[in-house]
Amino acid sequence: MEYLMRDGDYVSDGLGGLVGLTGVQEVLQRVLFRLQARRGALPFLPELGSQLYLLGREKPGARPALAQRYVVQALEPETDVSVTGVTLEQQGDGRIWITAELEWQGEPVSVSVKV
Repeated sequence: MEYLMRDGDYVSDGLGGLVGLTGVQEVLQRVLFRLQARRGALPFLPELGSQLYLLGREKPGARPALAQRYVVQALEPETDVSVTGVTLEQQGDGRIWITAELEWQGEPVSVSVKV
């Protein structure tokens, strides 16, 4: 079971426990964690996370293909989730938003992360 996180902290259920997630919400929580964590940042889990944080260093023309590769790589351990598409939106202030279109148990889901 996954637990709800907000701003990097687990959310309390008000009864001394944590808010648990199930179904698609649980899958989305795991996907978001994998996409937002920097790959290699956790010494005992070097394969956890993504390299999306590196996109800002690349030429704008190369970013969409790399974003696709980084998302697929980060979500490989999620055997019940398949990546159907990745879009990249570059904003004027230098921020990059990645939207991953996914399929889980035949259901389309979407996740967006800021790089």
